[in-house]
Amino acid sequence: MADSTSLSSSNENQNAMVTTITDLNVDSLAHSAAYLNLQDVCNLAMTCRYLKRVAYSDSIWHRFFWEHWLQSLSSSSLPSCGVREMYLARRTAVQQFKFGDPSVANFYTDVEPFKHLQLSGNDIFLTRGSLIEMINMDRYQSGKDFASTLNDHKARITCMRLFSVNDISFLRGKTEREQKVLVTSSCDHSIRLWWKGSCQKCFRGHSGPVLSLSNKLLGEDNSKILASGGEDGTVRLWSLSSSGKRGQQALKATLYGHEKPVNLMSVAGHKTSLLATVSRDSKLRVWDTATSSAVRSSCCVGMTSVTGAPINLKCHESLLYIASGSSITAVDLRTMQKVITAAVHLPKLYSFDIVPSKSLFCTGGYGRAMLWDIRRNQAEPIAELDGHCGPVTLLHMDPYKIVSGGHEDTYINVWEVDTGAQTNSLSCCCIEKDGHSNSSGCVAMAVDGSRIATASHCGENGIVRFRDFNNGSSPVMKLEDEEHSSKFWDSSTDGNSSDWHS
Repeated sequence: MADSTSLSSSNENQNAMVTTITDLNVDSLAHSAAYLNLQDVCNLAMTCRYLKRVAYSDSIWHRFFWEHWLQSLSSSSLPSCGVREMYLARRTAVQQFKFGDPSVANFYTDVEPFKHLQLSGNDIFLTRGSLIEMINMDRYQSGKDFASTLNDHKARITCMRLFSVNDISFLRGKTEREQKVLVTSSCDHSIRLWWKGSCQKCFRGHSGPVLSLSNKLLGEDNSKILASGGEDGTVRLWSLSSSGKRGQQALKATLYGHEKPVNLMSVAGHKTSLLATVSRDSKLRVWDTATSSAVRSSCCVGMTSVTGAPINLKCHESLLYIASGSSITAVDLRTMQKVITAAVHLPKLYSFDIVPSKSLFCTGGYGRAMLWDIRRNQAEPIAELDGHCGPVTLLHMDPYKIVSGGHEDTYINVWEVDTGAQTNSLSCCCIEKDGHSNSSGCVAMAVDGSRIATASHCGENGIVRFRDFNNGSSPVMKLEDEEHSSKFWDSSTDGNSSDWHS
């Protein structure tokens, strides 16, 4: 009995000595949390109220502010709501290009027409005919060889995609930092996969030009599959884990059913094995690639059609949004029923993008773009984005901003995504002393966070212009009232941005 009483007393003493993380004071926890990255701090804030208070500590967000922008915060510039709110406001302004002094670099090329432009961090990829030009801004700033040309394709490049190197099994583990793998298709009937400036694989199988590539890779884990659509009307599935540089045995299936060239394709958001494809005759087919093997068409799980020439398509969860003719059509991939049809531009659409998390989409017409709310399902847009000279053929949309432009515009316009208010206007060409431009307008555009790259023709040269707003220090003036659009930091603070000219 005495032993039992002693053991019980010992357990109670041990329980009394147990210390949980919430027994530590806020300052101690904030000091420890200062070693976490931004994502981990955000996760910490979602655990409980006490740790949320820790995660909102000024000391943590001071460090994030310094790491991102190399600027110290003066006490006079701090808002009453705290450093975290100031960090978020600054980050939003950076993402919305609300600065008049971004870092700028101009690169001049031959006048051969630009077609595709991609931007990933400080890496620029663009195509001109059968050539791929690659520019690395880190090497450019350090004075090293920063440009290279890839010329393995023998005909015009038709599509260009970027995928994470972690999604490519035979490259996984070869790099410590996040890098992108470039994939291109061409009228020479081939698909090529590029990494570190050289062709790693070449896939052949289409009997004509390859017109489209899937926006994401199909499948899970190590069984990643790339889809391609051809002028031959077929959809082909390629394994990126196949051995051999020439892609031997890479072709996993050929899907028949389309009668016309396959122009567009997108992977479903709710099921990574579902692939939606649209052909030139506006016919939509949905394929379950998990059931496909060899040469077959039985994996087609749904069909429908839309009105007008297809322009673009985007998937979010089980909904597929198709821009064609003058309207946007939403198709539920589970039932293949059309759930939304919105007539938006007459006589036709030129471009389309969507931010599903905000239930917003944007369309480009002639002379203007329009911002729409998916939930309203009505004929009137929530904002009209005017100021374009011709068709709005270039359109980017993300949770922070809309960027719009066209072949007849010498400026790219930037708008707040929630309100449609204009935040900036960026020249994409050379402006002469008399204020006029000899440019043919912006022909290609790519946006990645706080960075933007544009391509245009100026006289006898082509010009690629790169802007990075991350270290901007001078807020742009509001067009309506000539006041600063952002007042959450000291605009007199010296920024670290500089103009770069090649």
